[in-house]
Parts: sequence; C-alpha cells; structure tokens
Amino acid sequence: MIMFIYWGFPMILIIMGLFIFVSNRKHLLSMLLSLEYIVLMMFLLLFIYLSFYNNECYFSMMFLTFSVCEGALGLSILVSMIRTHGNDYFQSFNVLQC
Repeated sequence: MIMFIYWGFPMILIIMGLFIFVSNRKHLLSMLLSLEYIVLMMFLLLFIYLSFYNNECYFSMMFLTFSVCEGALGLSILVSMIRTHGNDYFQSFNVLQC
C-alpha cells in the first residue's frame, strides 16, 4: 500500500495533468498551467525516486531550475503573443507568420 502512495499516486496525478493538457487546448495560458502541473508532478516523482534509493538530490534542484526557465520562456511567448494579437486563442495561430 505504501508503494502505491509513493509511485502510483504521482503517476495518477501526471495522467490527470496530461488529460487536462489535452482537453484545454483552446487557450495558451491554460496549456502552460497544465504543463507546469505536469512538471511539478514529475519533480515529485523524481524526488521520491532519488530519496528512496538514497541518490544525490542535487539533480532535483537542477530539474527545478530548468523547469523555472521553461516556465519563464512560456510566459514570455504568451506575453508577446498577447501584445501582438490581443488574445491567447490557438485559432489566431494561423495568422502568425514566421
């Protein structure tokens, strides 16, 4: 039972986050929030794995650093898209020119 709490509960939360990510694909902000939720649940799973096997936990700090950088990049894309197009709908992506 305790192994299910350690391994199964974070996996269920990751699957729920993936379901939210797939179902809320209309707005960029809701997709970014669900991606951050998935990253935090992956951090929980990684932290449990590293502490369970008594490995080095500095890797989890590095993982959190990269996830914060990923979140900042996502928010900068969101802000630039709202400044240029006025909304965060994915229907307005067809007007984006590269």
